[in-house]
Amino acid sequence: MLILRATIYALFLLITVIPYAFACLLWSPLPLHWRYKLTMGWPQLAAWGAKVICGIRWQVQGTENLPDGPAIVLSKHQSAWETLFLPSHLPRQICFVYKRELHRVPFFGWGIALLGMIPIDRTKGRDAFEQVVKVGQQRLDEGRWPLLFPEGTRIAPGKMGRFKMGGAILATRTGAPVIPIAHNAGELWPRNAFIKKPGLVTVSIGPAIPSAGLTPEELNAKVYAWIEAEMHRLSPERYPTSSTNPA
Repeated sequence: MLILRATIYALFLLITVIPYAFACLLWSPLPLHWRYKLTMGWPQLAAWGAKVICGIRWQVQGTENLPDGPAIVLSKHQSAWETLFLPSHLPRQICFVYKRELHRVPFFGWGIALLGMIPIDRTKGRDAFEQVVKVGQQRLDEGRWPLLFPEGTRIAPGKMGRFKMGGAILATRTGAPVIPIAHNAGELWPRNAFIKKPGLVTVSIGPAIPSAGLTPEELNAKVYAWIEAEMHRLSPERYPTSSTNPA
């Protein structure tokens, strides 16, 4: 049954993403607000499909912690599921920080290129992150929230990856608070897994962590500590009592 569900879901994604990608090109002349709203329809559809076809339900805790102002979102990364759910369900427009080379990827790359996010041009070396800070500040001024996965890649449940400094540096340079997010999506949709398991994903949004007066290392440690502690709460059977500091 799980294989059948996974197969139907894969076909569902394939059938919907291609026409949606071409539709993105059609509405590219529209203002950014409408381009974003229309393009985010597909991640929302994909998350809905995972719920209906694969049985992956969700609940969100801590929505009262979302600020009514500038913020940078730093999220736990376990699965492809959160890359679909977070941008289509958070109340502000989300800006991914991503490699500019992704623009060359058919369909997916075309879509994000139209949304005014924060690409990194790695050919510029050290100047690349200065450009990220500059564009990140512009996006914050526009009322949008940059979203980063500080672990840099999907980490299996029960483990915490070393946190990269980019999100913390962006926050301290712009003065924006950080919204930490923990979740257990990897329990149902593991990395690179074709088969998805039915169940309930809990997305936990933590209190905003001010960046003012903190070094990037101090801020990164605070975000790491909150997410790690929350992961212990969400999946207590997965985590040992000891932990590793990200710094």
